[in-house]
Amino acid sequence: MSSLCGRGRISKMEYGEKSSVRSASCGGEGSLDRLLPSVSSGLSPRKRTTSRCKSEPPLLRTSKRTIYTAGRPPWYNEHGAQSKEAFVIGLCGGSASGKTTVARKIIEALDVPWVVLLSMDSFYKVLSEEEQARAASNDYNFDHPDAFDFGLLVYTLRKLKQGKSVKIPVYDFTMHGRQKEWKTVYGASVIIFEGIMAFADKELLKLLDMKIFVDTDSDIRLVRRLRRDITERGRDIEGVIKQYNKFVKPSFEQYIEPTMRLADIVVPRGGGNMVAIDLIVQHVHSQLEERELSVRAALASAHQAQPLPQTLCVLESTPQVRGMHTIIRNRETSRDEFIFYSKRLMRLLIERALSFLPSQVHVVQTPQGQDYEGRIFHGKRITGVSILRAGETMEPALRAVCKDVRIGKILIQTNQDTGEPELHYLRLPKDISEDHVILMDCTVSTGAAAMMAVRVLLDHDVQEEKILLVSLLMAEMGVHSVAYAFPQVKIITTAVDKKVNNVFHIIPGIGNFGDRYFGTDAPPDWSDGDMD
Repeated sequence: MSSLCGRGRISKMEYGEKSSVRSASCGGEGSLDRLLPSVSSGLSPRKRTTSRCKSEPPLLRTSKRTIYTAGRPPWYNEHGAQSKEAFVIGLCGGSASGKTTVARKIIEALDVPWVVLLSMDSFYKVLSEEEQARAASNDYNFDHPDAFDFGLLVYTLRKLKQGKSVKIPVYDFTMHGRQKEWKTVYGASVIIFEGIMAFADKELLKLLDMKIFVDTDSDIRLVRRLRRDITERGRDIEGVIKQYNKFVKPSFEQYIEPTMRLADIVVPRGGGNMVAIDLIVQHVHSQLEERELSVRAALASAHQAQPLPQTLCVLESTPQVRGMHTIIRNRETSRDEFIFYSKRLMRLLIERALSFLPSQVHVVQTPQGQDYEGRIFHGKRITGVSILRAGETMEPALRAVCKDVRIGKILIQTNQDTGEPELHYLRLPKDISEDHVILMDCTVSTGAAAMMAVRVLLDHDVQEEKILLVSLLMAEMGVHSVAYAFPQVKIITTAVDKKVNNVFHIIPGIGNFGDRYFGTDAPPDWSDGDMD
């Protein structure tokens, strides 16, 4: 058995012997008839079948667990810049060779969060009317390189590898065209890209960190294709066989099989070859370990003893504001009073934040028939995004002053073992890239969670200068961290405390805001400060 090479690359290898129809499936007879679904057995073909790209949990359910139980660790450094790309596995092989099965086996064995399975089937070109007619009569070659939109595919995979949000077309195999709605995919530690032409484009090959060829006997592939196209894509047996003999088999021999030489690993027998899958998983784990980052520790040691940035706006410490802080910081304050005065501060904070949005002169007529020169918001939309759970408490204040405002949510939690923030969930409105975004979190200590949330917004093409971070209470460390990484983000808060203790709680702080607001149990040392 060949071993892993020292420079992060896998030597080419094969595991096991190529299986035959007899040994793998037939149990004695090599006839295809015994392997095909009976056309007269009452199978009803599906009316519509589409390509699929999955990213939202759960991607895969197994007998033991559901994949995506953990969060996505930081994919950027303390400067807020992309510092590690997703690890991309390319899976190539003939039609119905078992590429998707191998992909799912790898995902299950990897047991890592935020895996994206990207299918090349999503990137078939849009057909002309004449091509549509040929496709309907099984006379269009879907197994030729010209059938795929490689330009869109390379652009999409490159952005996804860089950690950006992308839109994936959804291909309808019944109608031979793309659906109107595209699927949004975001966030990956590992991307598994599978397709018959996965190795057919030079630019595409540059994006693949590991190349795997699934080698399956041609008879087995034919049987699987017949089953799939008849039961899932509404095709008849004559049309499937015609297409196979006219296009699929010749294209495999001309375009697909020769690319086997480019593979780092050749996997005979597909998903049943656990020896090869175990090796793949071992290598991916080693690559992910090399890319691990420690963002919170870096933030704790950076930017100290610096003057507060000009992008920071602290609410004027009037007697009213000071009085409300006195109440909510008091450990003896009841939950009802804590909620009441927190809401008052939130309303003042949101109103102050709105004053930083762009506006333009607008003239209206008063009921007395006189002109009044006022101002109106100069932008497309305002969207609020709360960092769960505490940030969600600020949503009512935003809704109270912004009619019909759109709301998104991001769940970021601290990994108790590593101390690093992890992204667990996000739901953002469509076309958020065009909006001014008010990012809400009640407390910010090191700034690690706030930085992750800003990074998510930037990955969805929100402009940095259109992001306003609002927080009831921040530590100087958090202010410096966010401002240093994202100098165009406006930061608005009601108070800034100077210190953070050794467990990253704000000092003197406000306690665990979420626990005090929602009335949930807090750890024994909740009064020591806030966690970001």
